[in-house]
Order: sequence, then C-alpha cells, then structure tokens
Amino acid sequence: MHDAPLSGAVPDRAQADVLGALETLLKDLYDADSPHRAVDFVITDAALAGGLSGGAPLRSQETLLVRQAPDGLDLSLYLDADVLSGLVRENPLQALGDANLQDFCTVLEGLSHFLYVSWNAGFDRAVTPLELEMQAEVDKYVSAVLLRRHQGSDWDTLHTHLFEAFRLVDDLSPALAARYLDASRLAARYCLALRQRFLEQGDIGGLLTELRRFWRLTRDAKIRHIHAGH
Repeated sequence: MHDAPLSGAVPDRAQADVLGALETLLKDLYDADSPHRAVDFVITDAALAGGLSGGAPLRSQETLLVRQAPDGLDLSLYLDADVLSGLVRENPLQALGDANLQDFCTVLEGLSHFLYVSWNAGFDRAVTPLELEMQAEVDKYVSAVLLRRHQGSDWDTLHTHLFEAFRLVDDLSPALAARYLDASRLAARYCLALRQRFLEQGDIGGLLTELRRFWRLTRDAKIRHIHAGH
C-alpha cells in the first residue's frame, strides 16, 4: 500500500491525535492488527482529493480514494479539515453528544473504510462497495454506543438517529442510492440484533466476540448471517 499525503494538505498535530485515538478504538474493537496508520494516508484538501479522484466532484466530507497499482494499492483518505477541527474542539472520546455526533460519524466512516480495505488487502481479499458501506454503518453505531455507555450518556436513541433519521444527498445516481439504502437496512437489522442480544444484557464480551467474527466474514456470508438473525 502506498500513501499520498502532501505538504499543506495533511492533518495538523491535534487532528492527527484525534484520528489516531479513533483508529485505535476501531482496531481494538475488531482485534485488527494492521501495520498501516490511517493518518499517514489522510489528506484534507478537497481540490487535491478531487484531482486524485479524476476530477469528479466530492459528494461527501469523507472519501476513500483507491487505485490499483502494479505492486499494490494506492490509497488516500480525504477528510474535511473543518470536520477534523470540530472534533479537536469537542473530542468525542471525552464526550460524544448531539453537537459532535455528525462529525464523529463522518470521520469514523472514513476510518472504517480505510481499516477494512487495508486489512483485507493484506490477505489479498477484494472488498465490494456494499460490504464497505454496510460495515461502516455497523462501526458507527457500535462505536457510538460503546463511547456513550462508557461516558455514562444515553445511547438508547442512537439506532433511530443513525438508521431512520437520515437522508441521502440529492444528486446520487439510482444505483448508488440503492447501494447506500441496502447497506443501511442490512446494518440496521444487524445492529438491532446486537442491541437485543448483547447491549441490553450488558454482555460486552459476547458483543466483541460476535463483532470480530462478523468483521472477518465475506460480503455474502455477512448478509446470510444478518438474515439468519444470529
């Protein structure tokens, strides 16, 4: 894997510290040992990210840019500088509330994409867009719930907030909109099962065992697992 950070387009020290802490949260959640640090691949300049994506306009404040190279993958993770600055001001690891939840979800989604692609690349496993989006939805929900539980805050409304009270951007193609909706529906069903089986029982050990198994499944195996209601 090759990084593409350029001077003047990378996170500052405070932003890098928050990114590192959130990435560690995900790696610990899935017991995913990776030699790569997401911060080494992050760029914060939208114009640069647009150029790396072939000039296509960015639809999101986070975008994982992937290009197959002869000797591996070229990766860059675009994260909006204002979003990162917001998380420095209101660090979700100290207090995750309504004011910083959206920025938290934006950054965590980017980190989820990066970790999932880079970890699977180490095993020469291809990753489909659907499983990438579905896994990110699971990661946002579980990470937010565990942080709020640890902080002694209410987490009961997070499922509704993340999976029901959202809207897609207006200019998505029908195929892309369908993919995002499918990923959200699948993740919502799985996260509801996690809530009922583990979170409401306070069984964090069981939750981690289940999540780590699920994370390592292929896309089709994930979908079968969700529909089976395990």
